Amino acid sequence: MFTDLKSAVRPAIVMTLLFALLLGIAYPLALTGIGQALFPAQANGSLVRDGGVVGSTVIGQAFTSDRYFHSRPSAAGKGYDGLASSGSNLGATSQALVDRVKTDIARYKTATPDRPVPSDLVTASASGLDPHIGPEAAFYQVDRVARVRGMDPRQVRSLVAGSVDRPLLGFLGDARVNLFELNRRLDAIGAKQAR
Repeated sequence: MFTDLKSAVRPAIVMTLLFALLLGIAYPLALTGIGQALFPAQANGSLVRDGGVVGSTVIGQAFTSDRYFHSRPSAAGKGYDGLASSGSNLGATSQALVDRVKTDIARYKTATPDRPVPSDLVTASASGLDPHIGPEAAFYQVDRVARVRGMDPRQVRSLVAGSVDRPLLGFLGDARVNLFELNRRLDAIGAKQAR
């Protein structure tokens, strides 16, 4: 009986070790190597460097200055914290959520009182890390950004229009604007005008 148990356990241990090496070490190393070879920027977090790392094109940032287009609110940690990615889990009946949305709407209404505030500017994404807003939310902010920067609103509107990412194949997903990239383009235009 002991020999039957021994003969049954040994292949199980060998197979466990083999699959642990294959799937726990070899496969992840192979995929990491392929990712680094074919898509190095994406495999390393889509980081943007300007002397040092200034951000990532796939993780949102909290732009609060009126000189910039504002992101949607983030419920991830203290805002856009990759280590605490999640939504707030507050439902429509939550008074805390209602109060926050009312405060955000009032803040946006002071700058643009004649138009309704797009929902992207007052609602968080599910991950809390989304760097995108809809084109409507970006166009809503054009007048404020242009006024604060002393730019022609048509120039800022044109910049937003050129920053809209269309749905994949024309129908997969929604049109969106990456705010990190838009705000960097805005800074680049400001730097050119300052010369």
